Amino acid sequence: MFYYLVRGLVKFVLLFLGLKFEGIHNLPKKGAVIIVANHVSAWDPLLVAVGSPRPVHFMAKAELYQNQILARLLNALNAFPVKRGQADRNAIRKALKLLESGKVLGIFPEGTRKKEVGMEAAQAGAAMLALKSGAQLIPAACLGTKGRFPWGWGRSTLKIRYGKPLNLTAYRQEKTTSASLDQISQEIIREINKLLY
Repeated sequence: MFYYLVRGLVKFVLLFLGLKFEGIHNLPKKGAVIIVANHVSAWDPLLVAVGSPRPVHFMAKAELYQNQILARLLNALNAFPVKRGQADRNAIRKALKLLESGKVLGIFPEGTRKKEVGMEAAQAGAAMLALKSGAQLIPAACLGTKGRFPWGWGRSTLKIRYGKPLNLTAYRQEKTTSASLDQISQEIIREINKLLY
């Protein structure tokens, strides 16, 4: 309930600031989904979430959970902690459990915010979760958030653009290897960059 209330309020504000949606029809109406997007601003998760008709769950860096009030707020907004710089088994189990129950997971495959708008490299987490869970991978591009906030005004158009699901059929029919995860990760980067430009 709290999630929908906050999402509705944020969506109203972002629409007032000129937010535009593209490719929402590419988002599956049911089943496990992983939305992979670029990340240049703390506001990018909000764009991904308000554009999706279904609730989106995000991983948030564990440091944010050191504050109890912020931790409760993040939990209420469908976020869960992840320890960066290591293979966080608890976060992986939580993500797989959500996907196995048909939920939507939002991931920023670069692992952190970047100064550059374009993407160059992706960690293998999104690819691994997609293969293990059978979830569909949806590339997304957050446009116009860099340097626009916190005040909300800027010349660039504020936009969230969703691409078509990545075809992972060939990968699902083979044994998962570090090479196949790397190939999927590179494909994620290519598809997101196409949406960015």
